[in-house]
Amino acid sequence: MSVTHCRRLAGAAGAAFLVVAVAGCSGLGRNAAGTIAYQTADQRHVTVSNPPVKGCHRLDAPGAVSVTNNTLVDLVLYPTPDCTGKDSTYLPTTLSDVIAPGARPWQSYNIVH
Repeated sequence: MSVTHCRRLAGAAGAAFLVVAVAGCSGLGRNAAGTIAYQTADQRHVTVSNPPVKGCHRLDAPGAVSVTNNTLVDLVLYPTPDCTGKDSTYLPTTLSDVIAPGARPWQSYNIVH
């Protein structure tokens, strides 16, 4: 086997590896860098690290009464488990919020992207 043939094989193998690596990483999805910390209505403290950007995310039952957004993206909080309905709350990055007196706890959130 000549040196030129070995170099061609190495180049082809390297290119194939690169294609496989890029294809494997493309399915990982994007995450919001940082944490979302909240307190539930029964006084438990929960921290979520680097949540996925896409989709509706449920908060632990019985829902959150305060939320701190320490991610690099904004959130929308909902009093329903499926990120729908009225009375949503917009929570910008690096801020906190608590539910109003008499309001239902937040049960889900999605990320503004």
